[in-house]
Amino acid sequence: MPDAASEDAVLLRGIWKRFPGVVANAGANLRVRRGTIHAVLGENGAGKSTLMNVLSGVYRPDEGDLVIDGRARRFSSPADAIAAGVGMVHQEFRLVPTFTVAENVVLGASPLRIDKRDISARVDALADQYGLAADPTRPVWQLSMGERQRVEILKALWRDARVLILDEPTAVLTPAEADELGGIIRRMADEGRSVIFISHKLDEVKAFCDEATVLRGGKTVAESLDVREIEPTRMAELMVGDAGASVAERPAPHPVGKPVLELRGVNALGSRGLPALIDADLTVNEGEIVGIAGVSGNGQRELADVVAGLTPTTSGSIVLAGVDVAGRPPRVRFKAGLAYIPEDRLGVGLAPALSVVDNAILRSYRAHRRGPLLAVERCKRFCEGLVEKFGVKVGNVDDRIGSLSGGNLQRLLLGRELSGEPRLVLAAQPTRGLDVQGVRAIQQLLVDQRDADTGVLLISEDLDELLTLADRLFVMSEGRLLAEFDPTTATRAEIGAAMAGADGAMR
Repeated sequence: MPDAASEDAVLLRGIWKRFPGVVANAGANLRVRRGTIHAVLGENGAGKSTLMNVLSGVYRPDEGDLVIDGRARRFSSPADAIAAGVGMVHQEFRLVPTFTVAENVVLGASPLRIDKRDISARVDALADQYGLAADPTRPVWQLSMGERQRVEILKALWRDARVLILDEPTAVLTPAEADELGGIIRRMADEGRSVIFISHKLDEVKAFCDEATVLRGGKTVAESLDVREIEPTRMAELMVGDAGASVAERPAPHPVGKPVLELRGVNALGSRGLPALIDADLTVNEGEIVGIAGVSGNGQRELADVVAGLTPTTSGSIVLAGVDVAGRPPRVRFKAGLAYIPEDRLGVGLAPALSVVDNAILRSYRAHRRGPLLAVERCKRFCEGLVEKFGVKVGNVDDRIGSLSGGNLQRLLLGRELSGEPRLVLAAQPTRGLDVQGVRAIQQLLVDQRDADTGVLLISEDLDELLTLADRLFVMSEGRLLAEFDPTTATRAEIGAAMAGADGAMR
């Protein structure tokens, strides 16, 4: 039973969680009062997901205290967290498509033998109680994404979750469905439950939440903020932080040439079928770095994937180095001069099951053939040349790529992409997770490309990096390019306002 003397539903203090080579949480704190909706904010990699996985029993913390309803806890599994009244709705739903709504709701939380009509009636009553309209007899595969999310919430309520964690809950919802969800979680809070709301959409945080905690670099930088008193602009500033020592000095100006990338009226859908890129107009010229800023989850990934040809457009035109590539596959774009450094190094950029040398030749393997077969020694010489030129530290080029550190993975990836003398470099989060030396090395490579009259499109969540490197800077919010800034004159407050979703005049 909850401790009536404590108003805190959740109290996390000094949480540390380390993985090989990574500190995900570095003494993070979180306090959630009973009967409130509490936002947890932070950029990708800030430690939000790890902290929520600690709270929901997926991870055990290396250090720190976890208190639920006034009682100290130590969870060994998600089942322990559920038993303590903590439920989590993940971004990726965990439902059995061929089971009905009712069967999914009670799965694992009911006797082996059940009366389907009785269970359906009880699930229907629970759905009505919270306004979670869902036909308990329908199979899940027939439901929309918004309806599936309601089933996940019903699962948590069926288990009597007093603390409900919602991870990016509106990412799958239309605006009307998001507003409806806001009313549902407010009803839960009024009943005495506590809702932890993880989101990148600051307007929804302002509309739905009571308090907020901000994480950055695995640490809590602001705790229990009163959402009614703080502006979204300030929340955005807290998420991106102040100027950092890891950013190099601003490079000298460079003459700008003709357009190398032109997007006109580009629209695209995200992975869940909702608009993710809306009427995008963008030009990148030879010899300039164009930066894209914004709170993560506002269309930056989709912009990169559209330019690279990994996500199709629904309308609009894309011209790359004079070639109309809209609707064309990635190989056409690469042939036109695109170099792509994706956000996902291992998976999209590099193949973790292959060796260093195999990854090095992925883009140019046809040039290393002898007849129908690869010339092994020629491949190795090419890889060794990249390793030396770009300062990649590797023991043996035949080792698996996964043996390299993050900084060396990124150096090899850039080396491979830049070896083809590209016309446009598309770099998404190129310095994330790297140490100071690695950050500066990657930044210098991008500046060198600009100075060689290559166009660079730099998508980054590090505002200081963008303010230092970019010649022009755009801000994305909810899939739109809202404003253009001159990085040499714009203030952090102006950019923060645009990142928070305020319409900005072109500067």
